[in-house]
Amino acid sequence: MNADAIISSVMRILAVDMGTGTQDILLFDSAQPVENALQMIMPSATEIAAHRIHAATRERRAVVLTGVTAGGGPCHWALEAHLKAGLPAFATPEAAKTFDDDLDNVQRMGMTLLSEDEVDAARGEHIPLRDLDLNAIRTAFSAFDVDTRFDGLALGCLDHGASPPGYSDRLFRFDHLRRVVAERNDLRAFAYLPDELPEYLTRARTLVAAADADAPTVFLDTGPAAALGALQDTQVAAHQEQLLLNLGNMHALAFHLHGTRIHSLYEHHTGEVSADQFVDFTQRLITRTLRHEDVFESKGHGVYYADSTRHPERSEGSSHPASPFLAVTGPQRAKLRGSALDPYFAVPHGDMMVSGCFGLLWAFAEKHPDHADEILATLEIGAALVA
Repeated sequence: MNADAIISSVMRILAVDMGTGTQDILLFDSAQPVENALQMIMPSATEIAAHRIHAATRERRAVVLTGVTAGGGPCHWALEAHLKAGLPAFATPEAAKTFDDDLDNVQRMGMTLLSEDEVDAARGEHIPLRDLDLNAIRTAFSAFDVDTRFDGLALGCLDHGASPPGYSDRLFRFDHLRRVVAERNDLRAFAYLPDELPEYLTRARTLVAAADADAPTVFLDTGPAAALGALQDTQVAAHQEQLLLNLGNMHALAFHLHGTRIHSLYEHHTGEVSADQFVDFTQRLITRTLRHEDVFESKGHGVYYADSTRHPERSEGSSHPASPFLAVTGPQRAKLRGSALDPYFAVPHGDMMVSGCFGLLWAFAEKHPDHADEILATLEIGAALVA
């Protein structure tokens, strides 16, 4: 099939949302109710790599890391433990960038860089780093006699970007978020075709490049993907204004929205923030009193107000600003259960764990408008949200 043209009126799209703890996989078919979409919740690529590094550490073996720039977190922590145990670690330059964009810092960690020509001769446990393994996904589906052909591919991950030496990667990522919203204030603006991806989004670019399928591909950051997914919950969509909080296994991203339009946002690390702090940060985001420094200096990314002159609309007959509808999604959402926020737990199409995949499908429709009607109709996304 020609990747530049989608010829089928029925769309089969494989959506893969690569997180820190899990990779959430959904095979969408526009000819079926979305509730019938086949799905898998599997360990993330970085968890798989971490498991293999830990195994090598227990066996007192060296590790040889190959592949491409991928997600860090668990595999980074596993590598640090491996080195702390006094065991050798080798990596190709591309794989080494998983741990730091500055290869001098990688070597200071204690790793030895190898050229591609030296890899085969290196002794130790060879561990490929990659965020996408379509062959594994096809194999899993094939075990259940599922047709693994698809007309499109929608991919998501969180990318800090390749920050310049000496510049905070937390701030560099947040600069990207602000830049996108400033250029076009819409959650869907975070969707990219492969040739639109900025050069500095190195993880996203390698994720998309790993797709060995002759099918149109769309990328969307996993934070906006979760928000676009949560908006597909009928109770969330019924409100004019929303505060959506995605509590991922590693990152937390809050959006104050009017549909897909962004009033403000903050991003932090889920494990660094207590339930009480989430309540405080979120309430102050709504009242526009949360400062960028409050989040960044507590090991988060930052705060951005897209419209510095906007004030929450007042409820009819009231002198007090109206509050947005509060909803939470993400695998760590239980952190806010019973909190003062008392949020609604969003379940788009009856399934919270693939909220990001539902958002990825919306992004695919955004970037391929010729097939938006059948995708959006199957997802039951109304005209009010699409406008």
